[in-house]
Amino acid sequence: PRPLCRPLQELEEVRRWGGARDLRRRDGDVLRWTGLLLPNNPPYNAGAFRFELTFSPNHPLVPPRTTLCTHIYHPSVGTDGRVCQPLTSNEHWVPTTRAVQVLQDLLLLLDSPDPQRVLRPDLARELQEQPEVFRRRAEEHTRRHAERRPDP
Repeated sequence: PRPLCRPLQELEEVRRWGGARDLRRRDGDVLRWTGLLLPNNPPYNAGAFRFELTFSPNHPLVPPRTTLCTHIYHPSVGTDGRVCQPLTSNEHWVPTTRAVQVLQDLLLLLDSPDPQRVLRPDLARELQEQPEVFRRRAEEHTRRHAERRPDP
């Protein structure tokens, strides 16, 4: 298949998956998608998080880049929205990996903060040493910054 066909087919696949809503091409660009991720677990399930998935023109040989546009209190997401996601790192990327798997992995990362995947060491330390404080702050942050969850 032509390189641009695959992202279009994958967009339909992701639309059928229940973990994201409002999925569309950003500015009509087949290589840039935006949507809302819907975490399942507290403290993030009180809101929805806007993400952007950007594909390389060399997709699927080069991994896509995931960015969270909604600010989140999470040890694996930088303040710039960059995500510590081994699946999309150059050393772990496999060209047969599909976009839906990248987003499922991202959702799992949000649902289960992992102190081993760290972009914000202060939050990872808080999660390990004071889990209740971390959860309370993350919940408050989610209420303040996350988007409203769309109706089912």
